[in-house]
Amino acid sequence: MDFGLSEEQELLQETLRGFLSKECPASRSREIFDAGAGHDAALWSGLAEMGFVGLNIPAEYGGAGMEVLDLALVCEILGESGAPVPFFGHVMASLALIQGGSEEQKSLWLPSLAAGEKIASIALCEAEGEWVPEQWQCGVAGDRVSGSKSFVPNADVADLLVVGVAGGGLVLVETGAEGVNVENLDGIDRSRPVFRVEFDEAPSSPLETGGDVARAVSDAGLAMLAADAFGAASHLIDLAVEYAKTREQFGQKIAQFQAVKHQIARLALDIEPSRALYWYGAYAVEHLPEDGPRAAALAKSHITDRALSAARAVVELHGGLGFTWECDVQMGFKRLMFDRGFLGTPAALRDRCAVLAGW
Repeated sequence: MDFGLSEEQELLQETLRGFLSKECPASRSREIFDAGAGHDAALWSGLAEMGFVGLNIPAEYGGAGMEVLDLALVCEILGESGAPVPFFGHVMASLALIQGGSEEQKSLWLPSLAAGEKIASIALCEAEGEWVPEQWQCGVAGDRVSGSKSFVPNADVADLLVVGVAGGGLVLVETGAEGVNVENLDGIDRSRPVFRVEFDEAPSSPLETGGDVARAVSDAGLAMLAADAFGAASHLIDLAVEYAKTREQFGQKIAQFQAVKHQIARLALDIEPSRALYWYGAYAVEHLPEDGPRAAALAKSHITDRALSAARAVVELHGGLGFTWECDVQMGFKRLMFDRGFLGTPAALRDRCAVLAGW
């Protein structure tokens, strides 16, 4: 039995890695990070031309019809490069439309989302970090929605939001509609800016969710965040290795010091074996519904915890330089902080794993 990736999946990652190394090198990522823009329109257009932004959208709507695991594999490479694109919110919103939208809604939105002509995002969290459907308070009266959502990724460039509402349902809201106000929260990860969105009787269109789509989409998001964190942590470890090969202390490269060798080896052993966790979590949310929610929550809680611990160690390995804005380590560190908190902290997700296990 083969527990590895298929040739097609390996090619998917290799193709994206090659594209990003050419079109979004570290210097370009740094430029956008410093500016605080959080979105590279040219890079997004390139991803759209290559079919990445419509990867999960069915072929009849112009997409590739691929699976959540494939989305997670893409997220790993985006995490590696710190790519400033609205991919995460876009594909989560697409998943919600695919699973809960009417045929009219799908026909209206999915073709333009698959082509990258329109950008979508998700608005789930409320004021006190309330991510789960049972906690949502945004109200719907007729075809109007009112309330507030926090930590909405890339809301400034999104054309469409999938909004969680009271009762666990989802509605579609166009950001340009009357009654929608977007405010920048100046989040810590400048490659994926977040916003507060206020809805004041904004026009909305409900998804035919059947009560389960919001949770299923969130579970897929957990697996993708785990993959992003895995990629970001792996890249930080690579940065530590390269730095150790060039930094000199006491007349020799610090990579020659046994303590440094052991620390970097420990970091690799902390991160690399967790790859299978996100693979399984992403696969399970689509194919093993009885285990998918637990597997996705476990993957996200464990990988983001280990990844952030590794990031702290990489900062220390860079010495005083690691704590500065000029060091690229801080960009990966902040991306990992986003991954750790979005859709729930490791502690909250472990509590959910316990509940799902019947403890």
